[in-house]
Amino acid sequence: MSLPHLDRREFLLAGAAAAGTPLVTPWASANETLIRGQAEHVISIWLGGGMGQIDTFDPKRRGNPEKREPGSYYDAIPTAVQGVQVCEHLPKVAAIMDRITAVRTVNHSVIDEHAAATNWMHVGRPISGTVTYPSLGSIIAHERGAAADGVPAYVLIGYPSASRGPGFLGAKDNYLYLTDTGRGPAGFTVPEPIDQRRRARRLEYLTELREAQKPVEDVRLQDYDAAAELSLRLSSPEFMQSFELDNEPAKLRESYGGEFGQRCLLSRRLIERGVRFIEVSHNLNFLNGAGWDVHNRGILDQHALIRELDTAVSGLILDLEEKRLLDKTLVVITTEFGRPPGFDAGGGRGHQSSTFTCVLAGGGLRHQGAYGETDELSQKIVADPVSVPDFFATIHAAVGIDYTKSLYDGDRPVPITDGGKPVAKLFA
Repeated sequence: MSLPHLDRREFLLAGAAAAGTPLVTPWASANETLIRGQAEHVISIWLGGGMGQIDTFDPKRRGNPEKREPGSYYDAIPTAVQGVQVCEHLPKVAAIMDRITAVRTVNHSVIDEHAAATNWMHVGRPISGTVTYPSLGSIIAHERGAAADGVPAYVLIGYPSASRGPGFLGAKDNYLYLTDTGRGPAGFTVPEPIDQRRRARRLEYLTELREAQKPVEDVRLQDYDAAAELSLRLSSPEFMQSFELDNEPAKLRESYGGEFGQRCLLSRRLIERGVRFIEVSHNLNFLNGAGWDVHNRGILDQHALIRELDTAVSGLILDLEEKRLLDKTLVVITTEFGRPPGFDAGGGRGHQSSTFTCVLAGGGLRHQGAYGETDELSQKIVADPVSVPDFFATIHAAVGIDYTKSLYDGDRPVPITDGGKPVAKLFA
């Protein structure tokens, strides 16, 4: 008989639960005061492919790809925070860096496989045993729910994947996804012949049928019914109006930039309607032919990608601030790993996970431009390392979630952040 694998932490948790003793996690002191922020929403921007920190938010001395001299691909510029610099192609973000913290010392151990690193940066830990871990978005949806009736808790603006899903939490904490910002989710648009009167009549018939049937006991069927009910609510004119971006002033739409910027604008509109967590992908259409995965010649036009990010992110932050939503909305920028300072044979860069940058903005945090220090080539951590669980714990704390608790895969306790602790300085 073979036993399922448990690491030391899981063994301790399972043993405490089985013995009926109070569950005190080994990484949280009984006297520790939980950090709880005031944010209500999260907009998470995903830079698939691996954003090079040395070419964006952690610039160092200038390198030379032709001579294979390691260093940044671009010059650095000052920001609104004294002593903090960013890449020259981030001038709009640089001007508002006092609302932002570039966490420069995020790290994990996966460098060879994009899929594994992407999964790690969505669920907060490496793949382990038979557990399918829930994503950050699904956990926040599970813990906080939607902020208003008739809207989903979790929306994905990009392509779906298991890494972004609910894992053992189940379908009720899954995402609603879309790739076309102009029309809304596929299948939710009511056909033209179906007016509101016919729709109301059909809903009345459906309600009568449901009331006549026996109660459903299977959890999977309950999840399905709940998803169907939500779909009906989401197809209503009230929610579908979220996607009518033409209702926004032309000047504001232009301030966000192109296609990616319009996704960020849509995320603000969804936040206003009560969506709790939104992931916006920045890699649907690659301006440079390779996205953030800048091996070989993909780096030649990387500046176009950085400029697009600059316009969209600055537009989003300033718009949220104008509408008094910035303190309530945590903006997060993540990627699967970073890039080394050296250049490969084709002039591009490989992978690096020993240290890379993720970004936080708004959310009521005490921002400082940058947190953590790397060496002269952004290759090693010098001060204030931030593990992926620590980064996730910071996000959980910002939105008022207990980052020391456990979720349950059946009767098996699973630490919500794998033992992470928030970056306390951002809450001081």
